Amino acid sequence: MIEMTLREIADVVGGTLHDVPDPEARVTGSVEFDSRRIGSGDLFLALPGERADGHEYAAAAVAAGAVAVLAARPVGVPAIVVTPSPGQVPATSVALIHDSDGSGAAVLAALAALARASVERLTAAGGLTVVGVTGSSGKTSTKDLLAAVLAPLGPVVAPPGSFNNELGHPWTALRADEKTRFLVLELSARGPGHIAALAAVAPPSIGVVLNVGTAHLGEFGSREAIAQTKGELVEALPATGLAVLNADDPQVAAMAARTRAKVVRVGQAGNADIRASDIRLDAEARAGFTLHTPAGSTPVQLAVHGEHQVGNALSAAAVALACGADLATIARALSGAERVSERRMDVRTTADGVTVVNDSYNANPDSVRAALKALVTMSRAGETPRRSWAVLGEMAELGEESVVEHDGIGRLAVRLDVDRLIVVGTGRPSRAMHQGAVMEGSWGEESVLVPDIGAAIALLDDEVEAGDVVLVKASKSVGLWAVAEHLTGAGRSSNAEAGQ
Repeated sequence: MIEMTLREIADVVGGTLHDVPDPEARVTGSVEFDSRRIGSGDLFLALPGERADGHEYAAAAVAAGAVAVLAARPVGVPAIVVTPSPGQVPATSVALIHDSDGSGAAVLAALAALARASVERLTAAGGLTVVGVTGSSGKTSTKDLLAAVLAPLGPVVAPPGSFNNELGHPWTALRADEKTRFLVLELSARGPGHIAALAAVAPPSIGVVLNVGTAHLGEFGSREAIAQTKGELVEALPATGLAVLNADDPQVAAMAARTRAKVVRVGQAGNADIRASDIRLDAEARAGFTLHTPAGSTPVQLAVHGEHQVGNALSAAAVALACGADLATIARALSGAERVSERRMDVRTTADGVTVVNDSYNANPDSVRAALKALVTMSRAGETPRRSWAVLGEMAELGEESVVEHDGIGRLAVRLDVDRLIVVGTGRPSRAMHQGAVMEGSWGEESVLVPDIGAAIALLDDEVEAGDVVLVKASKSVGLWAVAEHLTGAGRSSNAEAGQ
């Protein structure tokens, strides 16, 4: 963030100074909500958590170097105190916040105000371009590709992982300072108005909409409602801005009518301004293609896995072109960009020859379909096909469509000829996935329903062999990454060597 005095911060957030000996003391570092990450010159954000209340760590944060604390009540050390408003609640749910009295919402609102003030001053100075990315799937992968293609043009700030809600979004925005040229942000939503609220925190001049799928269908109720909410990003763009829209998704393409900004369409469709052709996949499902732009055409070979990454790369290329990058630089950056965020198409081959595709961070029907296709591509590459395993858990937040969507994934696994499907869980959605596979034609033990992660690990340890390819994917609430981490860790190797 830009340097600000405690008095200035209090004015921005509508707070009151408490126990502050010097109102002109300056915050020269970052804003942190984890007291263990505090350094000299930082501002500590006191949030009430489910297991601990950040206010209780205020003194420790100041002792560690924090200039002051942004809090909902006096804490006995220098603090900017904001008062909860009656009925104030966060725009979306944040698992970190335990907000029975509105104090968490008050601190989050203050954080948003501080981020907005910092970003507005940086953009007014002419040095910062804010890029927002939304979509039902692919936001984090695209964010990482954007950071890679924009880096040759100047310093980039982008969120680690999926910091894309009302806590992570302003926290990331406050990472930008006078040296930052590009601020790349993800915008997520669990209901109407959420993306508009995030866009107000760090107003973007470039907006990217990837797709409209079924993620969070339970909260929204329909794809139309999802599309309406995703389009809030392009509605927030100024007339001088740029909307990058997926021409291959009709609901995204239709958003062109909802923005004042210039529109650039990307995809494989004939009307796309930035287009991919001659798409081919290598043995690890990494896509190569020809990138066509108004500035010319060039070959690109992606280092990230999955054909779905082509659309993400096209969006990144469109943004980079608009920001002044030349075609050769874009192609080189896209080809060199590797996976950054954890548990997203993380492909590793173990010492005993098993290829593990850890895509376990989260899951929705669209991302599971893409991952299954990548799994099959990898298993069939080369002269000798390899055995494919899909270890899948529940996809959360699908509402009334949950059983239908899980059934469809089970059926797709059979249609794609995945050799072994392990469905983890005892709930109705998991049972529907397994039953869908059985009804589609799975026989014997091609599809197996196991009760928990431990049972899945035991089955894999007993039956997975060298050369097999194993995909692990589920919603993050399932915690299925434990399976992937077991397969790639020392535990499985020692068991295999012991013949267990």
